[in-house]
Amino acid sequence: MNKKMMKLDLGCGTKKREGFVGVDSMTLPGVDVVIDLRATPWPWADDSIDAAFSSHFVEHLTGEERITFFNELWRVLKPGAQAEIITPDWSHASAYGDPTHKWPPMSRWYLVYLDKQWREAQIAHVGYTCDFTHVYAYTPDASLQGQPEDTIRQAAHYYVNAVSELRAKLTKRAQ
Repeated sequence: MNKKMMKLDLGCGTKKREGFVGVDSMTLPGVDVVIDLRATPWPWADDSIDAAFSSHFVEHLTGEERITFFNELWRVLKPGAQAEIITPDWSHASAYGDPTHKWPPMSRWYLVYLDKQWREAQIAHVGYTCDFTHVYAYTPDASLQGQPEDTIRQAAHYYVNAVSELRAKLTKRAQ
């Protein structure tokens, strides 16, 4: 039996992460599996994936497609497995500059909707079936590189273009 870890780079384009299976909707160099991630079910079994990564893909999905994406991601990840999701931060011009980015732009607030306990306590939201814990970080804009962390945190809270990316680490909770 092959004990190799199965790690997916979802929406990898031509920049597949080393050690990951590249997944994209187009045949490109580095793409190992060509599928439309908006269509379900994905071709992986429940609880079969050890890790996932997605950089600058999720913002190209509509709001409804994002719900499907996160539900499928949760389904295929093993309990306790992690996924790293990188998107342009809502407050940066890069979130709006690409006309292929869908509304709404990605903010850290989407992360709370991925937490089943939060949804049950706060809202009766239809559509989500996933259950993730999360931590997030920002990639500062080049203009803030090298600044103290508290300066970056304050700028991220108050100013546009202060941070370029939102980096979320999701961990699948078991059912």
